[in-house]
Amino acid sequence: MKIDLKKSHAAFERAKRLIPGGVNSPARAFGAVGGHPLFIDRAQGAYLYDLDGNKLIDYIGSWGPMILGHAHPQVIEAIVQAAQKGTSYGAPTENESRIAEMILGAYPSMQRVRLVSSGTEATMSAIRVARGFTKRNRVIKFSGCYHGHVDSLLVSAGSAAATLGVPDSPGVTPGTSQDTIVLHYNDCRSLQNTLEQLGSQIAAVILEPIVGNMGTVVPSKEFLTALRELTKLHGVVLIFDEVMTGFRVAYGGAQQLFGIEPDMTTLGKIVGGGLPLAAYGGRLEIMDHVMPAGKVYQAGTLSGNPLATAAGAKTLEILRDNPPYEYLESLGQRLGDGLLAAATRNGIAAQMQRVGSMMTLFFNPDPVVDWPSADRSDRKLFAKYFWGLIERGVYMPCSQFEALFFSRTHTVEDIDRSIDAAGEVFRELANQKD
Repeated sequence: MKIDLKKSHAAFERAKRLIPGGVNSPARAFGAVGGHPLFIDRAQGAYLYDLDGNKLIDYIGSWGPMILGHAHPQVIEAIVQAAQKGTSYGAPTENESRIAEMILGAYPSMQRVRLVSSGTEATMSAIRVARGFTKRNRVIKFSGCYHGHVDSLLVSAGSAAATLGVPDSPGVTPGTSQDTIVLHYNDCRSLQNTLEQLGSQIAAVILEPIVGNMGTVVPSKEFLTALRELTKLHGVVLIFDEVMTGFRVAYGGAQQLFGIEPDMTTLGKIVGGGLPLAAYGGRLEIMDHVMPAGKVYQAGTLSGNPLATAAGAKTLEILRDNPPYEYLESLGQRLGDGLLAAATRNGIAAQMQRVGSMMTLFFNPDPVVDWPSADRSDRKLFAKYFWGLIERGVYMPCSQFEALFFSRTHTVEDIDRSIDAAGEVFRELANQKD
């Protein structure tokens, strides 16, 4: 079964002559699965429509933001009304305070919040504020967690369990990463040992409280408890990067789900309702260090943009007043169980790891708890699975190491059709092995 992708192919060839690699973010390049990316013409509800007229069930949701589905009429109307008044002022608006109140209401751990334009900005700023607050330089992160393209966080682990960060990209200098220590996710012992040895030098520990950037990886209860207790003991700022999980796994994010309050939180994706908006916040004593209240500098011409705050506020209002989380959990269980069963029936070793409407099917015989275990997944098998689903009208993330998302507009029929399509793909793959 093949679908027509001629227009997408031509669009990609054109883009490559104009844009590095033909895309404006590497996640869109299909590098992990081969072939050419699909170019999207429009989206509505649970569906994407590409340039060739193919209709696909969308399990990316713009990599997370579209929890209400694409082109939600109330969100679109909020954007239109805001645009009619002007698109940017460079001056304060009441809508900035409105969305700030909604964020603080959803996240009791935050007493003050600052709006920015991207998740990368949010994590970069949070690290700077944590350093300014503690007067310490070093930061702990975990391999497999991604916090945007911040130089000091765009690092990978060396061969030891606890190691200085190694630059993960040309252009990231050893100097910018020398204060970053990389540990393994879910490893309580290395966290305890590192803080016992270096705690007085550590400004912050930052992590995804549910990882989405090595696929969906869930923290153990022991790991979360150790994080909170040990950071408090050593006076270290605990930062939850909830850019992905915020308003996704619960209205109050992973911290509501797990009952653990960090010192600082970063948000993005859903908080902007599909437009560029993000935020970072935390305890009053920490956030009072941010200029102009304090001396830690951070600024942005388009921070709190009126279109983005309108879209974000309307999205949060709908999520608050008509919570979709029980429905999303029900569909999530149906999809997760169905995909895993389809793989198992056809003799394909797989792990389904899920929290609500965020999940990953790992082509891996063992549970995934950290980056080394995720790294053992079968990438080639995933690529075949991905393209098999594309040919059947189902658009999954184009990497084994990205979480899938779905929306309130997905139906039981969409889920069952996706499971059936996966079953067909798995049968083909099983026959190829024979």
